[in-house]
Amino acid sequence: NARGGVRSTDTITRASGLCLKMDDRWLSIKEISEYLGTRRETIYKWIEEKSMPGHRVGRSWKFKKEEVDGWIKSGEAGEE
Repeated sequence: NARGGVRSTDTITRASGLCLKMDDRWLSIKEISEYLGTRRETIYKWIEEKSMPGHRVGRSWKFKKEEVDGWIKSGEAGEE
């Protein structure tokens, strides 16, 4: 942007020559709960009871927005 910051849709080129979109980054529990409009406790429940796609990194959980979107679209999120 005009101030030299990086917008979420900017492409970042790394020294290795790989290009990554900022949208491809891993999201935290807080970020994925805000994205889905639900509480963090609900996310933990979905991970345990509904196999919500997430990856454990140490003590934290990380999510790919595309994986979560696919999980919701598949109908698995709404199954009892």
